[in-house]
Amino acid sequence: MLGNITYKVSSKTTPLQLSARTVPKLLRSARKMSNKRLKVAAAGKSTVSALAADETKLRTYRLAEMTDSERDEIMSRPRIDFTSIMDIVGPICEAVRTRGDEAVREFTEKFDGSAPELVVENLEDIPMPELPKEVSDAFDVAFDNIQKFHTAQKMTAPLSVETMPGVVCRRIAKPIGAVGLYVPGGTAVLPSTALMLAVPAGIAGCGTIVLATPPRKDGSISPEVLYCAKKAGVTHLLKAGGAQAVAAMGYGTASCPKVDKIFGPGNQFVTAAKMLLTNSEAMVSIDMPAGPSEVLVIADAEAPASFVASDLLSQAEHGKDSQVVLVAMPGVDIDALQAEVQRQCAELPRAETAMAALAHSFVVQVETKEEACAFSNLYAPEHLIVNVDDAESWLPHFDNAGSIFLGRWTPESVGDYASGTNHVLPTYGYAKMYSGVSLESFQKNITVQALTKEGLQLLGPSVALMADIEELTAHQRAVTLRLKHDQ
Repeated sequence: MLGNITYKVSSKTTPLQLSARTVPKLLRSARKMSNKRLKVAAAGKSTVSALAADETKLRTYRLAEMTDSERDEIMSRPRIDFTSIMDIVGPICEAVRTRGDEAVREFTEKFDGSAPELVVENLEDIPMPELPKEVSDAFDVAFDNIQKFHTAQKMTAPLSVETMPGVVCRRIAKPIGAVGLYVPGGTAVLPSTALMLAVPAGIAGCGTIVLATPPRKDGSISPEVLYCAKKAGVTHLLKAGGAQAVAAMGYGTASCPKVDKIFGPGNQFVTAAKMLLTNSEAMVSIDMPAGPSEVLVIADAEAPASFVASDLLSQAEHGKDSQVVLVAMPGVDIDALQAEVQRQCAELPRAETAMAALAHSFVVQVETKEEACAFSNLYAPEHLIVNVDDAESWLPHFDNAGSIFLGRWTPESVGDYASGTNHVLPTYGYAKMYSGVSLESFQKNITVQALTKEGLQLLGPSVALMADIEELTAHQRAVTLRLKHDQ
């Protein structure tokens, strides 16, 4: 898809002619070059710094000069080979289904190098961990804001409509009884995800809340994750990660309650396990399909290069398969921005990860607001940052995004941690048809109808006629018998 070479396309240079046939060749070449440099980069930070200027350059396209096929090519995400992954995940899930806790413990020791004495613990039996005050204060701020925003999503009263005289229809919300929350713990510990999932689950009234997260080598759990879990009302702690954790929650084990719905981000194995279980006899649903993290930034000429670069890198550091996209309005100094990305990337502790992500990320230059919005809607990003003048006026033009960050002073990081919105969002283009996690994600809506005798007399003839047309005689009689009663 994308490489690490910048192609300048302007009135002063010869435009790069891309075609559906040449793009893949360029991309394969760029990937080979990228992989070679990443191996060298592992030697140390000095090497990372030396390579950053080359490795972090984003390929630049001018949208108006691209064909439809070329646009499709750059908008396709890094592919995940789920066929081979399912071959690994399937046996793990089956082992957990048949052998329960024993299999969970076995896979946790194999993949995480940890053998916790108890696979599942009740949170009420675990004391609240002591954190430095500034740390607990920060999590408390996030908790309060997430709670405020998700509490505000509650329906103030059930929906009730009298569709005809004597015919009343209602819609009521009920909590999902048991939910499973997956909190990653591989390349980074994510206590913020514990808050994002557990807080709305508690507000919704879910009776059983199981939180799964990989244990540390000594069998313990990150104190920050534990603090957030206890504060938000989690009931059970599953000390496991990966496909084995998803399977334990989906099927249930001797110590792990079976849940009705599984939430949370994770790597390709977690995603594959969620997809497998939701299509199995486990009778479990999931929040949404998920892929690598991503951000699309729209920037105008006045957007500070340091802001834009930091926003791009904040997603690039998530994982080597992440993707970041800059949509540049007229007047944006691409060279200055590239230099800023290089400078900031070289300083990151996760520079190697960020460089790998940047190798398949890109810049698209557009001429108008309409072009920028249209491209963004086609890409359907997980995170959309609108770093332009009068950003609020752009909002009505966006149809597809997981979460939108408006204006110069709204980095994506605030949504990841503490603004109050949820950071569990659709990726991979699924923002075209999925929403991010919300209070409603932890509820199911039940419709209710109640008719009076007069209501049925008014509505019944239409229902009986429709049932007759569909040749469903019992449906018809359920109405006509009542209409004849007491006549």
